Amino acid sequence: MNNFFEILRGGINTTFQDVGRNNLHHIGISSSGAMDNRNFQLSNSILGNKSNNPVIEFAYQGPLIKFHGDKINFVITGEVIFKIVKGKNEIIGNCYESYTIEEGDKIDIISTNKSVYGYLAISGDFDLKFQWGSCSINTKANIGSNNGKKIISGQKINILNILSYEMKKKLNFVNTKIEKIRVIKGTNYNYFSDKGVKSFFKDDFFVSKLSDRMGMRLEGPKIENIVETNIRSEGLVKGVIQVPADGNPIIMLSDHGTIGGYPKIGVVISADIDKLVQLSPGSKIKFQEIELEDAETLFKLYELETQNLISQI
Repeated sequence: MNNFFEILRGGINTTFQDVGRNNLHHIGISSSGAMDNRNFQLSNSILGNKSNNPVIEFAYQGPLIKFHGDKINFVITGEVIFKIVKGKNEIIGNCYESYTIEEGDKIDIISTNKSVYGYLAISGDFDLKFQWGSCSINTKANIGSNNGKKIISGQKINILNILSYEMKKKLNFVNTKIEKIRVIKGTNYNYFSDKGVKSFFKDDFFVSKLSDRMGMRLEGPKIENIVETNIRSEGLVKGVIQVPADGNPIIMLSDHGTIGGYPKIGVVISADIDKLVQLSPGSKIKFQEIELEDAETLFKLYELETQNLISQI
């Protein structure tokens, strides 16, 4: 029997993602990959998958999926409202808990809950084409599986190598919210006035509706530049905060361009990225400066915390 997902509703921004592709910035290819790496890892770990198995990432409203084939297990991670439809029966789903579905069952991912991204993993392999060692989709560049496009209504997604089991697996985990985002100084920190720097660390910023997988735009006080608002383009990394001429910061995210010509006031530390990307439009942000050594220590602790969660499954 062929096993596949029939997409009845694509959702708002539904793509295939894994950890992304590395070491390609020199040819203009961004890393892409899951926006929230911890929830990506947990989705695969709950099902006993390989750590880099491709998953379906969705934002806000997710897809409505009908399964055709043998039994298969799935899990959804994040803060997500979803249900499983089995004939005339509906089951309200819990995140971080595996479920078994069979021929004709539907997964209705209604919405994320006061967050942005969620993840759907299966106990099998999506039949995908890889590009530069990754399936991750960058829709701005048309790179990755699914011809670099979002998953849309009417698609058929074939599934291979199903590993089915009846035992339910779950993880007791609650995502915590974050308001204070820790940063280290950027390479152009001295381009900004004392007033601008003070405002950056003291005042409130708010996530703009004009945010996506490429970057998070912020609204708030204008950060004053006293040197030059445009610079020779330099390499960018995930989490770097650019300040264009209008003074509104932009935080680069998974699908960011590999170079940019705006001064960089800071870089969000790696330990805070997963929680940062889950802040929905209108959420408040305050920045806190820390030293590089502290950022490295905090990331190691964050990684240990993730591995500890995985060990509890």
